[in-house]
Amino acid sequence: MKKINIAIDGPSAAGKSTIARRLAKKLGYVHLDTGAMYRCVAFKARKLGIDWMDEAALTKMIQQTLIELKTDGTVFLDQQDVSQVIRSNEISMGASCVSMHEQVRAALVQQQQKMAENKGVIMDGRDIGTVVLKDAELKIFLTASPEARAQRRCLENAEKGLESDVQKITEEIRKRDWQDTHREHSPLIRAEDAKEVDTSNLSIDEVTEVILDLVKDACCQ
Repeated sequence: MKKINIAIDGPSAAGKSTIARRLAKKLGYVHLDTGAMYRCVAFKARKLGIDWMDEAALTKMIQQTLIELKTDGTVFLDQQDVSQVIRSNEISMGASCVSMHEQVRAALVQQQQKMAENKGVIMDGRDIGTVVLKDAELKIFLTASPEARAQRRCLENAEKGLESDVQKITEEIRKRDWQDTHREHSPLIRAEDAKEVDTSNLSIDEVTEVILDLVKDACCQ
C-alpha cells in the first residue's frame, strides 16, 4: 500500500494526538504533533519571561530553539525532554496565544512542511489541512462536544495523579475554542475536502477503525 500524508485537525482535547499516535503505530507512519511545537514555544517563553503576546521576541526566540518530535511520542526542547511539562492547562492556553502570531506560525509551518516531504506522515493540529499540508491525500476533522472533551481531560489528569475540576476545564475548552476559531491568522476551520469524525460517543478503538477505513480508501485512489 502506497504511503500518503494524513492531516488531522480539530479543537483542543478532541483526541487528535491520541488517535494520530495509534494510527502511526498501526500504519508504520511518523506522527508529528504540531501542537507540541506551539506548547514548546509557550513553555520556553514563560521560562525566559517573554510575553506570549510579544510576536517579535517569540519569533527571534524560535530561531534559537531546537524542537525535536521523536517517533515514540517524546518531545525534546533544546535537548531536554519536556513531554509532560508542556501538557499543563496553563501551557495549553499559552500555546493558543502564541499560535495567533503570523510570524510564529510561519516559522513553525516551514519546519513542519520540511518534515512531511517524504510522505508517510500523520500530522495533527488546527490548520494542517488548510495551511500546513494542503495537498495531504487524506484530511480528517475530529470533533467532540466540550463536555465530552472535558471529561477526557479529567480522566487523563487522574491517570497522572492530578486533580481537576470538570466544570473549570469545560470553560477553559470553550475559551480555547473561541480563541482558535477567531484568531486572525490560520483560524481553526474544517478544510472543504476533510472528512468529519465526531468522537463524542466513540471509543479510541472505534475512532481508529473509522479512520483506518478512510486511509484504505485514500490509498486506493
